[in-house]
Amino acid sequence: MILNLESKKNSIYALLDAQTLKAKGWSIEKFIFTCKALHVKLIQYRDKDGDFKSKKENLQKIKTLCSPIPLIVNDEVELVEFCDGLHLGQEDLKKIAPIANEAISLLREKIGDKILGLSTHNKKEILEANTLAVDYIGLGAYRLTTTKSDATVLKESLQELISLSLKPVAVIGGVRVDDEIEGATYKVVGSDLYEH
Repeated sequence: MILNLESKKNSIYALLDAQTLKAKGWSIEKFIFTCKALHVKLIQYRDKDGDFKSKKENLQKIKTLCSPIPLIVNDEVELVEFCDGLHLGQEDLKKIAPIANEAISLLREKIGDKILGLSTHNKKEILEANTLAVDYIGLGAYRLTTTKSDATVLKESLQELISLSLKPVAVIGGVRVDDEIEGATYKVVGSDLYEH
């Protein structure tokens, strides 16, 4: 699937983290309503604790509610059939195959032309991603976040790193709805969505 690259810069890419949703006491319906009100362009579902059945049911529910907004699943290749794409971290890619190009080829055999995003954190990973059949890269962290305590904040190097990418860039990590991030196609917003 080709992302709508006509999206305005700094389009909101919503991160629906199952554990945060539960902690905030929000329903999936309320989250999707908020996404639509904020004109979100992509939604990623992440659930580190749920079992396959509950994740599948949640994805099916979200997919129905969020249409026509594309829905991405985080890390779990076996769930991609229930949504529009997949986002993987560098570690997850290495579990598929030791060489990134091989891993992406194997993934493309499984997911076809669905959206494929890849996390990056530095110049080396971005330059490698430029050669891969991915639709966008995630890049961060933008600022400290409560959901990923081990994230490194990129600070001054962020603009330089964004400029190296030949792919649309989704900046992640402590991003707020009102942030304007120069050069970013998407700003991935998680916790701050609950303030709107």
